[in-house]
Amino acid sequence: MTANALPSKQGLYDPQNEHDSCGLGFVVDVKGRRSRRIVEQAFEVLVNLEHRGACGCEENSGDGAGILFQIPHGFLARECDALEFALPNPGLYAVGMVFLPTDNEGRRECEQLFEQVASQEGQRVIGWRTVPTDDHGIGPTALASRPIVRQIFIAPGDPATDTAAFERKLYVIRKRVTKGAKRGIHERRMFYVSSLSSRTIVYKGMLMSSQLTTFYPDLLDPQVDSALAMVHSRFSTNTFPSWARAHPYRYLAHNGEINTLRGNINWMYARESKFRSTLFGSDLAKTLPVIDPDGSDSGMLDNVLEMLTLAGRSLPHAMMMMVPEPFSGHESMSEAKKAFYEYHSCLMEPWDGPASLAFTDGVRIGAVLDRNGLRPSRYYVTKDDLVVMASEVGVLDIPPEDVLLKGRLEPAECCW
Repeated sequence: MTANALPSKQGLYDPQNEHDSCGLGFVVDVKGRRSRRIVEQAFEVLVNLEHRGACGCEENSGDGAGILFQIPHGFLARECDALEFALPNPGLYAVGMVFLPTDNEGRRECEQLFEQVASQEGQRVIGWRTVPTDDHGIGPTALASRPIVRQIFIAPGDPATDTAAFERKLYVIRKRVTKGAKRGIHERRMFYVSSLSSRTIVYKGMLMSSQLTTFYPDLLDPQVDSALAMVHSRFSTNTFPSWARAHPYRYLAHNGEINTLRGNINWMYARESKFRSTLFGSDLAKTLPVIDPDGSDSGMLDNVLEMLTLAGRSLPHAMMMMVPEPFSGHESMSEAKKAFYEYHSCLMEPWDGPASLAFTDGVRIGAVLDRNGLRPSRYYVTKDDLVVMASEVGVLDIPPEDVLLKGRLEPAECCW
């Protein structure tokens, strides 16, 4: 078994052929007002999507469930105070959710690697926090591969560093640590960084949707709030579940398959030698390869979206590059938009397949459907400025009189 709990290539099985088919959704206050209500509604969406997820022969070992939301500063500041270290103001620190080996020696070696790389990159590790977990009701298969979950808190070396530059440096740190942990003595041990950001945090695992808040008691705390939250219930179809392959990833959640994956990967590898970035500068080489070969099709999609965004493009721009509309011969599309798609078709091939995608950078959130419209994506907008999007209707109980408008995404339509 590899570090992400997947079997190695053998017989007719090849990890590269793994695909997902799942349920996803998000809840967002379009005015950016943080509240506990948003998080609780996201949990309701997640539980109502449980039938879109799956389990194995054990009904209590799920294929995966998770939630992504904005960093709850009040909650984390309180918890860190209890551990006798203080957090800076919001935005002036990052929190990483890290899956670590269960043995003390392996865990400490991974933590030391993280601290060493962060220091080499000019950043300051504030401290670590062990995330409380409750194994009650978790199936034997999920327990057998369960990691230790800890949070690492990192501050920029220069407090004047802007958020975008800090996010890029965190990306470099994560890539270096991940590559380092895969070498040598860490090769067969669980190590995975679910998220490392000054904006967002991801709680996920090899769980059923209804198990997420039980396993992570943090999520039930009233101080855990956000203005947006994205959830996912995984159905891994003909694939193997694992803790690392639960969604959301760092930027997106995905329902479906990428049928052009092999070509997308090969072209990305081929172009890496020509990569240039004024924003990354000499750090760019540390981030390659962009795509994690151990990831699923969803994870690889997230890898590329993350790089395109951190390299300076807006999140919608990057998403439209990767999942373009069928623009050739489109009679009602503007010439400017056709030109956008035609230009970017020279830079990147479409990531095609029956897919619905939700994506966020912690500031804005959106969704896009594949160009053939083969996965459903339904949304509601309420009169009190709430937007609910999911892979089906009925995920949140909203009185009809509160609905301002509702609809579905059209093929390759990108909304944010």
